Amino acid sequence: MSETDRGFAEYFAARSDAMRRTAYLLCGDWHRAEDLVQTAFTRLYLAWGRVSRHDALDGYLRRTLLHAFLDERRLAWWRRVRPTGDEIPQVSPDVPVEDRLDLMRALAEVPARQRAVLVLRYWEDLSVDDTAAVLGVSAGTVKSQAARGLDTLRKQIAPLVPTCEES
Repeated sequence: MSETDRGFAEYFAARSDAMRRTAYLLCGDWHRAEDLVQTAFTRLYLAWGRVSRHDALDGYLRRTLLHAFLDERRLAWWRRVRPTGDEIPQVSPDVPVEDRLDLMRALAEVPARQRAVLVLRYWEDLSVDDTAAVLGVSAGTVKSQAARGLDTLRKQIAPLVPTCEES
């Protein structure tokens, strides 16, 4: 194995699980998440020899993953597919399964670009400016998309949360 391939293999081993979780939050399906991650890492591998700043790999990989997701969303077939909730993300066991499923279903109802902003900002914990750079939009667009996405998410979750009168 060449030194280049070894470096890529080490990076893949270190980052593939995190990218898979991010992809799952974007698309809501583990199999599609695997495909998105494979696409992103394949594109990274093809560019590996041209990458001069290996400290910027995470940003490049996130951007590539996001573009693969958004490109996929443009295909009519994927718009008809809805996650079934059969697969549960790996989160704290303290959170009831039903709550995780409800959150994933609600997130699936958020439009793709808004969902991408929410995942990058709140899951990947990127700043507004870093999120804007990954998406290729302005910081103001990130803020408005985050606000709209959170509003949509709240509207989806609100009927599931019991009120004080129901308790």
